[in-house]
Amino acid sequence: MARLEKMHPAMRASLLAMECPVFDSHPWAAGPPLHQRRVALISTAGLHRRDDRPFAVTSGNSRAIAGDYRVIPGDTAANDLVMSHVSTNFDRTGFQQDWNVVLPLDSLHGLAAQGVIGSVAAFHYSFMGATDPKHMEPAAHDLARLLAQDHVNAVCLVPV
Repeated sequence: MARLEKMHPAMRASLLAMECPVFDSHPWAAGPPLHQRRVALISTAGLHRRDDRPFAVTSGNSRAIAGDYRVIPGDTAANDLVMSHVSTNFDRTGFQQDWNVVLPLDSLHGLAAQGVIGSVAAFHYSFMGATDPKHMEPAAHDLARLLAQDHVNAVCLVPV
């Protein structure tokens, strides 16, 4: 990710002027110990499988990025994953060197093998991080249903 001090002044001013939404909910919930939890990953790196549609700007407006997500099956190979992050300021170097930087699936499987977590979810998800969180809320509600169907009771958010 680019540092604010290295961004074009107009982009920096735009980012600093963004409103941070407040949601009327409590994100933390009680549950079983970590070694009994089924864990999914949710990244904001704009990831998708090669055969899936890329993330895109809607209506030709760089500020109107769709708030949808892509499903990443747990058996997806690293070379089958593509990053279509639309931000020109987004540094893709880490992803190119090790996909675990933006989707630590190998690490999650390692934690499951060690018994640190109970199991790894069948599916993981990626949003476009450059999206206004208000545009993500409807998709997040839909995603919560998918996580419940997969019996996920813990999520590791990977903000990129």
